[in-house]
Amino acid sequence: MTYAQKVLADVKAKNPNEPEFIQAVTEVLGTLEPVLKARKKYEDAGVLERLVEPERVIMFRVPWTDDAGKLHVNRGYRVQYNSAIGPYKGGLRFDSTVNLSVLKFLGFEQVFKNSLTTLPMGGGKGGSDFNPKGRSDAEVMRFCQSFMTELYRHIGPDTDVPAGDMNVGGREIGYLFGQYKRIVNEFTGVLTGKGLSFGGSLIRPEATGYGDVYFAANMLATKGDTLEGKVCSISGSGNVAQYAAQKLVQLGARPVTFSDRSGWIYVKGGMSQDFIDEVKELKQVKRGELAEFAKGKKGVEFHKDGRPWAVPVDCAFPCARQNELDGKDADTLLKNGVKVVGEGANMPSTLEAVDKFVKAKILYSPGKASNAGGVATSGLEMSQNSERLSWSAAEVDEKLKGIMKAIHDNAYEAAKAFGKKGNYVAGANIAGFVKVADAMVAQGYV
Repeated sequence: MTYAQKVLADVKAKNPNEPEFIQAVTEVLGTLEPVLKARKKYEDAGVLERLVEPERVIMFRVPWTDDAGKLHVNRGYRVQYNSAIGPYKGGLRFDSTVNLSVLKFLGFEQVFKNSLTTLPMGGGKGGSDFNPKGRSDAEVMRFCQSFMTELYRHIGPDTDVPAGDMNVGGREIGYLFGQYKRIVNEFTGVLTGKGLSFGGSLIRPEATGYGDVYFAANMLATKGDTLEGKVCSISGSGNVAQYAAQKLVQLGARPVTFSDRSGWIYVKGGMSQDFIDEVKELKQVKRGELAEFAKGKKGVEFHKDGRPWAVPVDCAFPCARQNELDGKDADTLLKNGVKVVGEGANMPSTLEAVDKFVKAKILYSPGKASNAGGVATSGLEMSQNSERLSWSAAEVDEKLKGIMKAIHDNAYEAAKAFGKKGNYVAGANIAGFVKVADAMVAQGYV
C-alpha cells in the first residue's frame, strides 16, 4: 500500500459519514503518487496526514427571529483548513444542504485552488444550513447579524477572510460586514465580495464565470483552437452561470442552456446578451425560477426532468453544484462529441465522470483550477483594501485573465513534468499541492 493509499484509508475510517469530503480527498490523493514518489520529504514530514485534517473546525448555533417574531435556530460553521501560505480564504454558503462533510470538502479543495492562484492565501470554508430564499430582507439581515456575532471572533484581515458562495451575494455580505464593523469598531478588508461603495472590487461578481471561460480558452489554445462558434451547454443560472454565458457570447461562442431546481432550458439558436440580462434580473432581482420564465418565450424549450447534458455541444460548463454531472451524463456528452468540459462549480462531476473525461483525453478542467477566478479576484480585492485603492474594471479583468493563464500553465506544466501531459486533474492537484507542501515542510510539524 502506497503512502497516499494509507492516508486515504485512514480518512475513510475516521470520517465514514462524510461522503463529499471522502470524494474530494480520493480525487486528490489519487493523482499525487508521481510527486510523492519523487519527493520522499513529504512522507517523512507527514504532509498528507496533516493536509487532510483541518487546522480548526468551528461550529456554533445561530438564533434569529422571523418577521412574525418566531425564533429559529440554525447551525453555523467555519472550517479553517490550512494557513501554510496565507490567511484562511474561502466562501460562506447558506443552503439547507450545508453540513460538515460539504464544508470540509469545499475547504480541502480551496487549499489547492488558492495555491494555484499564485496569491498568498490559505484555504477555508464556512456557512450555515439557513436558506435565504423566500426570506425577507429583514429576516436575512437578522440572521446575518446573529451569524456574524459569533463568527467575528474567529476571523480578521490577517487571519481569515470569508467571501460569498452559494446564496451569499452582495446583500448578505453587506449585512455581515456591517455587523463585523459594528462589533470590532474597525473598517478592514475582512470580507470580500463587498459593495463598490465600501471596498468592493469591480469584476468580482463576474470573476468566477469569466475565469472558467478564460481557462477553457487557454486549454483550446494548446490545440490551436478558440471558442469562436462553439456551442456550449451551461448548468445553473446563478452568478457563475450568468457570467460564463456572458463571456462566451463576448468570445463568439453560443451558450444554449441554463438550469435551476425547477428544470432546464434550451435556447436552440443560442443566447443573446439581452436574454442573459433577463435571466440576471430573474435570479438577482425577482428571485424566480426558469419554469415560469420560459413560459411563452419563443425559441426556448423548458424541460422539467433530466439535465442539460443531453444537448449535443462542443463545450460543457457545469456551474451549479457538486455531483451534478454523473457517469451517464459524461457518456452522453462524449457520445455527442464534446471537446471541452470546464467546471465552474466546486466538484460538479462525480469520480466516475471525471475518470471518463480523463480517459477520453478531452480538454477537461477540474473546478479547483477553472473556477479559481472568483477567489483570485477576492485576493485582488484584499490587495485594493490594504492599499486603500480601487482599480478600474479593465485593470481587474486584465489581472484576472493573467491569473487564469498562469493557473492553466502551472497545471499544464506540472502534468507534463510528472508524465501526465494533458491531464489537468493531475496537473492542478500536483501544482497546488507542491506549493502548500513545501511551505508545510519549511514551517515544521505544526
